[in-house]
Amino acid sequence: MKFVDHVLIDVAAGAGGDGCISFRREKFVPKGGPNGGNGGNGGSVYLIGDKGLQTLADLEYKCNYKAQRGQHGKGQNCYGKAAEDIYIKVPLGTDVYDAETDRVIGEVLSPKQTLLVAQGGRGGRGNTTFMTPTNRAPRVREKGYTGEIRKLKLVLRMIADIGLVGLPNAGKSTLLSQLTSAQPKIADYPFTTLTPNLGVLKTDLQTITVADMPGIIEGASTGKGLGVQFLRHIERTKILIYIIDITQKNPLNDLETIRNEISTYNPEILKKEQILVFNKIDLLKKKMKLSFNLPTFYISAKTGIGIDELLVFIEKIQK
Repeated sequence: MKFVDHVLIDVAAGAGGDGCISFRREKFVPKGGPNGGNGGNGGSVYLIGDKGLQTLADLEYKCNYKAQRGQHGKGQNCYGKAAEDIYIKVPLGTDVYDAETDRVIGEVLSPKQTLLVAQGGRGGRGNTTFMTPTNRAPRVREKGYTGEIRKLKLVLRMIADIGLVGLPNAGKSTLLSQLTSAQPKIADYPFTTLTPNLGVLKTDLQTITVADMPGIIEGASTGKGLGVQFLRHIERTKILIYIIDITQKNPLNDLETIRNEISTYNPEILKKEQILVFNKIDLLKKKMKLSFNLPTFYISAKTGIGIDELLVFIEKIQK
């Protein structure tokens, strides 16, 4: 299934059923009073978190959702049946906006969490509820209220414990395959990773979700390369791991490029826990040590050199 991280959908809650005008017509009851029941409430529309989903692709193809209206009230004080609510499954990390005003409606972050996005209309009252001491035979009722109708914009910002970021072809996908059981596409050309890839790192004490992000290039925050489209997916990660190709002419310049683009997009991201990983040390003819004020590791994602030390540190700071 292709990766989709933003969609527009239309949701319509059901209208409430109409109230009923009815009077008792019973033998030996000469003054039968009103007995019109209320209408049932219309169905509401909810989003519900599903941890098994990683994309909004399903909603790209089915983008219209409409709940049923409530049943009308009946005589003998019979209330109309309320309509069933609709639940739309979305991946965890889904932000919800009113597409017409861009107002934030809410977010879905945990499994089975529900978010009301369209309220069903209330059922109208039957004439029984309008009876008073001075009006014992009311001929009035309410029609059901209309349900909410909305166009929604859903934007996915993935939830992961660790985000792997770096320039194209730095070895992020190879490292993901070393840390987890994920099998991302790996090749010797830029932008092999076109969408975020998720993997799960299982240790003796915990389960850690790792996300491999598409390569960031200079100008990504303004739309160059794969652009700002994927920078939002590191906003919810707890830890950033910078993957830097140590064989480049000036690896620290690559690091600064990445950090500058992230800072331009959202400087708050740089307040997260950060780890610096220099990759491809197996290709160096001589050892190299570079200085930067971050926990630093030297690895070869291809051969596995240094991976164990990195894993130990990740487990330590995740506790």
